[in-house]
This record gives sequence, structure tokens and C-alpha cells, in this order.
Amino acid sequence: MLLAIDTATRTLSLALHDGQQIQAEMTWETGNQHTVELLPAIQQMFIRQKIMATDLTLLAVSQGPGSFNGLRIGFSTAKGLALSLAIPLIAIPTLDVIAAAQPSADHTLLAVVQAGRGRVCAGSYQWGVGRWIAQNDTKIAAWQTILDSIEGETTISGEIDAEGRAAIEQALSVGKPLHVASPAYALRRAGFLADLAWQRWHDSPGDEALTAVPLYLHQPGVPHP
Repeated sequence: MLLAIDTATRTLSLALHDGQQIQAEMTWETGNQHTVELLPAIQQMFIRQKIMATDLTLLAVSQGPGSFNGLRIGFSTAKGLALSLAIPLIAIPTLDVIAAAQPSADHTLLAVVQAGRGRVCAGSYQWGVGRWIAQNDTKIAAWQTILDSIEGETTISGEIDAEGRAAIEQALSVGKPLHVASPAYALRRAGFLADLAWQRWHDSPGDEALTAVPLYLHQPGVPHP
């Protein structure tokens, strides 16, 4: 049984995956209450599914980008469980989880998560070989900067706040070829994190409990333009 933990932003999500299907999943908005809410939610999920921590055989964690505190809490919990239970841990980039939920398309996908202070973390993907492939251009910038850099037809998915929606509406009004994923597709769910982790484990088993680190696009406390 795999437990997937995603605390990268205010969207907190958990899933249990038995290798064949999702056994349980919880996703909710937390007002930066990860420390208070995460462990009780995991315990609640175990009780509902009538399992114990010792039934776990694999762990997955959302690697980032995301908030410093959110990622720290997710990693410390996942690594603590992995080391205490002596089971493998797999870290999956947060934007890959958003991309995995999207239907195939012949244009660019832009996955985004909130970065605070009017900025977002964004990375583009192209469809190929039956999946979305990251283009390794992840950046952190203001919404307007992100949208100004878009040239071709693009679907935007992930965490879009009111400022982002207003900026997208403005870009659409001047002819930018943009689409916005539906709320159901845009929600970052740990079920997709679990799917990606199982696939990686199947393709190349490995344990990252000692080596995996959160992916930050900047160091906390360092000023940014």
C-alpha cells in the first residue's frame, strides 16, 4: 500500500493506492495549518480503510515547487514514516502532479502553483509518448510576466487566484490563445501523485528517503524583484 502526501501549498491532499486502484483520497484547502491537520488526517484515513502504518510498503511526497513551510512539513512527515517503517520514499515534482490530471492536447500545458506576493511558479509541458513531458522551464514570476511569455495556444491549470483570473481575462481580450482548465482538472490531487510514484517505482525501483530534498525556486527570506 502506498501513501501519497502533498503539502506543497495550501491545497493539502492525501491518497492510498494499492498498486491497482486508489483506495482513499482526501483533498482540502488548509489555511497554513499543515502541522495541525496532516497527521490527524492520515490517521483518519488509516482508520477508515482499516489499515495501520505498518501496512504501508511505499511512500510518495510532492517535491515542490511550493511553499517553504508546506514542503518542509510534507517532507519531514514522509521521511519520518519511511525511515521508521524501513520502506522506500519517492518524490514527485508538484507541477508534474498537476499535469498528470490533464487530458491530452496538441498544444502547450502550463501548470501553476501559488508562490505568494503576487507571484506563481509555472512550468510548461508538451504531450508525447502518452503523457505530458516537462519542458524544464520552471520559473517564478508575476502573473503578467508569465502570460506575456506565452506565444502559442496554451491551457493553464493549477492554482489560479483572483489576480490570475483577471490577468487571464485581460490577455484573452487582446487575443492571447489561452484556455483555463476546469476546476475539477485544475485541482491538485494526491491520487495522481500516487499514480506517478507507482509508475516510477515499477519502471525503476529506488529509495529516496535519505537523498530526496524539496524543490525550491528560491531560498526563503531572500528578497526577490
